[in-house]
Amino acid sequence: MFDFSTLLTFVVVVLGLFLIPGPAVLLTATRTIQGGRKAGVLAGAGIATGDLIHTLCSAAGLSAILMTSALAFNFVKYAGAAYLLYLGIRAMLEKPAAPQAAKPSPATTSSAYWQAIFIEVLNPKTALFFLAFLPQFVHPERGDSFLQILTLGLIFVLLSILYTTGIAMSVRLLAGFIKRVSWISRWSGKAVGAIYISLGLKVAVESR
Repeated sequence: MFDFSTLLTFVVVVLGLFLIPGPAVLLTATRTIQGGRKAGVLAGAGIATGDLIHTLCSAAGLSAILMTSALAFNFVKYAGAAYLLYLGIRAMLEKPAAPQAAKPSPATTSSAYWQAIFIEVLNPKTALFFLAFLPQFVHPERGDSFLQILTLGLIFVLLSILYTTGIAMSVRLLAGFIKRVSWISRWSGKAVGAIYISLGLKVAVESR
């Protein structure tokens, strides 16, 4: 279904996005500080569950489009690439600001999981991201698009769980490190922008 280079590229890009502090890091870190490591791990699991729901919705919608028209699927793919380019350019041009951790309402350990799911599922930017991101690695000629998108989503979710668990287990160390190394916040936006732009350009290069 996938060749090795496609899967390797996908994993490398996802890990690159994970390594740059974002909403998932802030939410996991906040929950860990509020309720301990277990709450942080459960919050990370909730984020991953929300991402899985987005994956299923994306897979169902995009595969339905492909069944209707390959041309329509390509339109969605290129529209997604254009959206990633837009995100990349905006991130590159945006002035860096001091990172502000989100302050969700205090939660018990058990509710941290469910609240994280709701936060992730109800975030329209996350839905748009999955619709734009996953199709860049799908090749309809290599098999069922639904299974390809689902596989990529499951890999993303697995990596997300491992990542947020690591954050929860070492949040105090990471918080001190990020606070001391100020260049992380200054360059994180440009790093994210570079990743998004490279993904958007990937389609243009492959189409030649």
